Amino acid sequence: MKALITGAAGFVGRHLSDHLRAEGDTVAGVDRDTGPDLLDLDGWRDLLTAERPDVVYHLGGFSDVGGSWANPVETFQVNADGTLHVLQACVQAKVQRVLAVSSADVYGRVTLAELPLTEDAPLRPVSPYAASKIAADYLAMQAHLGYGLEVLRVRAFNHLGPGQTNRFVAPALAERIALNELEGGEVVPVGNLTPRRDFTDVRDVVRAYRMLVEAGEPGEAYNVCSNHDIAISELADRLVAMADRPMRLEGDPSLQRPVDVPVLRGDYTHLHKTTGWEPEISIEQTLADILADWRHRTGG
Repeated sequence: MKALITGAAGFVGRHLSDHLRAEGDTVAGVDRDTGPDLLDLDGWRDLLTAERPDVVYHLGGFSDVGGSWANPVETFQVNADGTLHVLQACVQAKVQRVLAVSSADVYGRVTLAELPLTEDAPLRPVSPYAASKIAADYLAMQAHLGYGLEVLRVRAFNHLGPGQTNRFVAPALAERIALNELEGGEVVPVGNLTPRRDFTDVRDVVRAYRMLVEAGEPGEAYNVCSNHDIAISELADRLVAMADRPMRLEGDPSLQRPVDVPVLRGDYTHLHKTTGWEPEISIEQTLADILADWRHRTGG
């Protein structure tokens, strides 16, 4: 199978590229430095017509939820218009299948009574990022219903792993801990520790993506998640407990988001019934790998 990955140089893109190659696929990777801009429709038509992939994994886009508050227009253009351009180019190039990655943020603010979230849960975006991903999700549905493109819609909950940028909570905490180990610091600055999130290791996530391409039902939406939620405070405590010297968490107002969704927990039953997928890597192993990665990056 020949696969083309948008956002191939990103955190998930690198893990997906490695996984697909390990499975024997041919992989063409495109990112902002090596391929057309997501807002360049003609560029995407030319690229896909030349490459003729069997499947496109569309990971590219604006992924910083917190940053979307400061850049709402750019976020929407890149995630919505960019997805539309990729989908239109796939239709014209007669790509067999497309996996379009959205986010669990589309579910927005939910109550405990609504958990765990299935794919039928209402979409109630809180952040500009979430609104842009809803638009992208529905553009993918339209491409299937309107053009017959075999699109698989993924709503990925939080995923973690080595190689992730420090714009996200676990790697940001791991970086601060690794720097404290080097410099003798004791304080780990933190933002809001009360939200609860459903975390899955990125290496499990990319397995799910390929399994969906092989066995998923076109047009369907699939949650990729762990079926469990843990508080950010627990995540932070576990990472601090792995430090090689005593440290303490300390609140930092500059790390607070304008709005935080209190709790998210998904249900991966639909994915499991379709593909047999379930997560394999424990949160303890994931956090240990993230901390080891940041110790390496900081020279520890």
